[in-house]
Amino acid sequence: MSDTAEAITLSVVTTEPVSRQERKQRTRQALLDAALDLVAERGFSGLSLREVAKQAGIVPTAFYRHFASMGELGVALVEESMRTLRTMIRSARTKPAAYNDMIKMSVRILREHVRAHEDHFHFLTRERYGGTGPVRQAIAFELKLFVSELAVDLARFDNLREWSTEDLHLLADLIVTTMLTTVLELLEAPSRDDEIGRTAERRLRLIFLGVPNWRSVP
Repeated sequence: MSDTAEAITLSVVTTEPVSRQERKQRTRQALLDAALDLVAERGFSGLSLREVAKQAGIVPTAFYRHFASMGELGVALVEESMRTLRTMIRSARTKPAAYNDMIKMSVRILREHVRAHEDHFHFLTRERYGGTGPVRQAIAFELKLFVSELAVDLARFDNLREWSTEDLHLLADLIVTTMLTTVLELLEAPSRDDEIGRTAERRLRLIFLGVPNWRSVP
């Protein structure tokens, strides 16, 4: 299948010339979107390469121009789902003036992002424990990266500067676990955003209330 034919099958309407790289990127994104649409009906492990390609509007052989396997596509979908969230949450921590400011902004960003990308979060929560090996490993890696980035940012707070790396990672892990709980609650109760948001803020404040009294035990 030629690049031109592949572009036609995607029904891309444009009045400007499209480069080969742009066509390739559009096709790749179409495959990711197709997998996300299909996975809403069943687990990722239940998808076949052929049906994902059909949903994306390309022939199965064209799939391999973009992904070596369905596992690689699943990993790319995890990375896409987590990348924007990590970036947005980090924006709430770039100038840590106070815990309460960071908490309120982080919870607000989380709520908005979950609502804007519910399909991504349904995919992540479903595949975190029940998915295929490469996808589960990719989710675990992304969450570990999330924790590591948060630990680095927490070290900027004056009263956390003397904390050990291990303790900072422990605190970051508690925060990320709380956020994951909030994600699940938002997905399960789409009409209770305000209540869930307030509960999330209270949980995080309880965590930070213990910060001044924490003493690392050898």
